[in-house]
Amino acid sequence: MREYVPSLAGKTVGLVVNHTSIVGSSQTHLVDTLLAQKIKVTKVFAPEHGFRGMGDAGQEINSETDPKTGLPVISLYGNIKKPTAEHLEGLDVVIFDIQDVGARFYTYISTMHYVMEACAEAGIPVIILDRPNPNGFYVDGPILEESYKSFVGMHPIPVVHGLTVGELAQMINGQKWLANGIQCNITVVPCFGYKHQTMYQLPVKPSPNLPNMEAIYLYPSLCFFEGTIMSVGRGTDRPFQIFGHPEYAIGDYEFTPMSIPGAQSPPYKDLQCRGTELQEFGQDYFERSRKLDFQWLLQSYQYFNNAGKGQEFFNAFFEKLAGTAKLREVITSGYNTAEAGSFWKPELDAYMAMRKQYLLYPDFTK
Repeated sequence: MREYVPSLAGKTVGLVVNHTSIVGSSQTHLVDTLLAQKIKVTKVFAPEHGFRGMGDAGQEINSETDPKTGLPVISLYGNIKKPTAEHLEGLDVVIFDIQDVGARFYTYISTMHYVMEACAEAGIPVIILDRPNPNGFYVDGPILEESYKSFVGMHPIPVVHGLTVGELAQMINGQKWLANGIQCNITVVPCFGYKHQTMYQLPVKPSPNLPNMEAIYLYPSLCFFEGTIMSVGRGTDRPFQIFGHPEYAIGDYEFTPMSIPGAQSPPYKDLQCRGTELQEFGQDYFERSRKLDFQWLLQSYQYFNNAGKGQEFFNAFFEKLAGTAKLREVITSGYNTAEAGSFWKPELDAYMAMRKQYLLYPDFTK
């Protein structure tokens, strides 16, 4: 904190934070910590899942007043995803401090983009408190194409991008990805002792449906199922560690999605599903392979296709998650897992070369 707190003296500060924005072993929230140090924090901005991190995926988050501090909490998830000039009025600096998980479609980095853009337009500097990337030990997946740009994919980067939020912010600036090529005045406060080789264990679950490290490692591979008719276990105690369907048994693991905090209306609520449990695929598996695993997606599609339901397997959200039409083409054409990566290797190689100039930490080795 000595790297940035002294610079806040006498300034009016806005914070982009959620439940992961904790300080030290005391687990004190950054808002409370800065207020205790007499820093003039006047506004809080909250991403998807809200300030306290309990909102469903995709649930509109309303602006509110924090009952503990009395500070206004402005939602950046819902109708308004980018701070307005009115929201930023009176602020001298904005701090971004949110734990990411290293997947392009995890929306905290989209919020960071819009905060940088709004602050650049308003001439307000942004301080980014960097945090380790738990999936920062590899890079893989198709590069997002411009025609598939959305809030679940705003940048031409692979699904697993191998960057911390601080590194990505530097890339956004350097590649001039903000509107009209504008650049934000950013200061990245780096992590101490982090390397991309580090298998970082998160101290707090980053969102309701990533409750443990198994889910975090599986998430980049299993999130594609959200663009299909499959359940990935939302509404159970094992989200993103299982997948299945109520009518077609793709395995013998049984689960019943229910309405629970963080998943009020999960797919196939109250219906028994049968499928596959993947908890044995965790850190060791992905650390060895260092690749997205499409085997479960390919096998599931083939099962449904053989049952005459192949046309119903995907929905329109799939291309937004993939960022390209190539992945669906790979799956429906019957290519195997090993062949899939060859379809985006040239673009991935170019990304890896570009990525090097923005790294703040020693890179992983293959």
